[in-house]
Amino acid sequence: MKTTAKETGTSYTNGNTNVLPEPERKGRLLDLKSLTGKRVTWIIILLLLFAVPLLITKNSYLFLLTNIFIWSVFAMSYNLLLGYTGIISFGHAMFFGIGAYSLALTARHVPSGEFGFLLAILLTVGICFVLSLIVGLLSLRLRDTFYALITLAVATIFVIIAEQWRSMTMGNDGFNFTATLSRDLFGFINLLDRRHVYYIALIFLIAMFLVLKRFIHSPVGRTLQAIRDNEERVASLGFSVLNYKLISNVVAGVMAGLAGVVYAISIRFVSPASVLGVEKTIDVLLMTVIGGVGTLLGPIIGAGVVEVSSHYLMGLANIHPIFERWVIMFGVVFILIILFFPAGIVGTINQKYKSKKRKGKSHE
Repeated sequence: MKTTAKETGTSYTNGNTNVLPEPERKGRLLDLKSLTGKRVTWIIILLLLFAVPLLITKNSYLFLLTNIFIWSVFAMSYNLLLGYTGIISFGHAMFFGIGAYSLALTARHVPSGEFGFLLAILLTVGICFVLSLIVGLLSLRLRDTFYALITLAVATIFVIIAEQWRSMTMGNDGFNFTATLSRDLFGFINLLDRRHVYYIALIFLIAMFLVLKRFIHSPVGRTLQAIRDNEERVASLGFSVLNYKLISNVVAGVMAGLAGVVYAISIRFVSPASVLGVEKTIDVLLMTVIGGVGTLLGPIIGAGVVEVSSHYLMGLANIHPIFERWVIMFGVVFILIILFFPAGIVGTINQKYKSKKRKGKSHE
């Protein structure tokens, strides 16, 4: 009895047998088409983002988008701790503030634009690296609760220093450094031009996204996710859990510090409340939860939702006095998002997509 190609699921061409069965070959073709479609979508999105300054001339919109990019990186750094390592921090804003103050102080006291800019980046990376390493060594050996409390305590110390060291930081009043920002950084960057700052923030976001994506899918990133899911099992396999947590803590701290540098360029003003306050950590926590904990795109979507919502809700105060309490309105928005997207916007969409995909395969 002869067996046909249709019965075995194998296709024959000119007497030769294809390696893959027909259903699997079709599945791979569909995956290839899906991958190509995703790449085309990303290219279109990037082209649109780079074209925004050419289409939009209002500085207020460019300022809003710039801050969304910066807060996205800040939220991505926090998501590395919370979403991919399982660590909760209440003092993550101290790294953000260190970066902002490094840029502001060098812009104010160092005359050379290029040297001051590079010095701010080196100071940010160095201080955030050392500080995150020390805080991690002191607290990550214990339960995650102690880490959260120690980071809160250290962040509070930095807030007090910024408030009391008035000769350097101008205390609670803060200081504006617009006049000392370079207008020809490296010969072609004007830090007072909103379009230039927009492109700096956009390129910064793209670079940090690619770095974080590479890091998460590396062996170190996979191990961190395993620690998040079952720390005891990872330790029993012989991995040094503390070392991996320290790596995550250092990378997240440096990323947050660099985000602070770009944020200072954007707002041209620093004060303890604007860059170091504990409420900044709460803001970035909300962005991560709204977008989706443990997802790459979640912090970006969460930052967009929070920044756009707060921007337009504050603007509604001119329409009716009830909107002066815009924080209450934002709380309602947050509750609705959690009700309809329990795993965050991106997390819930991913879950539904995977569920739909499983059902499609089961029907086949």
